[in-house]
Amino acid sequence: MDELPRVLFLAVVQGIAEFLPISSSGHLVICGALWSRITGAPLVQDDGLELEVALHAGTLISILVVYARDLWELRRQPRLCGMVLLGSVPAAIVGIGFKDLFEAAFDSPTAAGFGLLMTAMFLTLGSRFERPMMTDKQIPWLAAFTIGCFQAVAIFPGISRSGSTITGGLITGLDRLSATRFSFLLAIPAIGGATLLTLKDTLSGPPLAISPAVLLIGAAVSAIVGYFSLTALLRIVSRGRLSWFAWYCAAAGLLVLVWQSLESSGADAAAI
Repeated sequence: MDELPRVLFLAVVQGIAEFLPISSSGHLVICGALWSRITGAPLVQDDGLELEVALHAGTLISILVVYARDLWELRRQPRLCGMVLLGSVPAAIVGIGFKDLFEAAFDSPTAAGFGLLMTAMFLTLGSRFERPMMTDKQIPWLAAFTIGCFQAVAIFPGISRSGSTITGGLITGLDRLSATRFSFLLAIPAIGGATLLTLKDTLSGPPLAISPAVLLIGAAVSAIVGYFSLTALLRIVSRGRLSWFAWYCAAAGLLVLVWQSLESSGADAAAI
């Protein structure tokens, strides 16, 4: 199990950053660059697809556990189900239609740095312009679609899916807990769909490049860490402290851009 430390690291990053509004994709890009620089080996190796499926399955389990009661109640709320489906449309269109364009950005810490700055801006807007007027059960179709557009933007690395969709909910009139709940109801088809697409690629590819036991451990760790991250986020949002993460994302984004600028300057100097 030589790959276990690397998988555990990825599982913890995924479990924390998938739910806290700091962007799991951005942190994986940045951590991957740092890991490669320190260890000389890539963080995501030939087992990337299998591992992505396992870790996303773990975080999906976290959502299902935390929102189990709400999901059970959906059977009597066809209108809210329809709003979740409507809100899922923009991300599906962007994710499928512009897949190759976004994949190129996932190799760039600089892109992730800019994405984190965008997340900081979203979180600041959400805290400043929230106007609670309704619950998610009353959400109109235009608000659901608008929140879905925020989710579509978050496909870019560094832009937090949870942060952008919660912001979308707050500025369209949802109260804090409803905005958070609707955000994670949207996450179920988004994460589930992405996981199924990746699983399809995995099943049609070569045999597993990683031990199934390690994959199960990674999924379990991402699920456990994700559960605690999501419950912590609910407490933070209910107290109106979402802007805390804006400071973190702004600082992290600026540090990454400075780091990449220094790296680029060093590479140019070495070439001369």
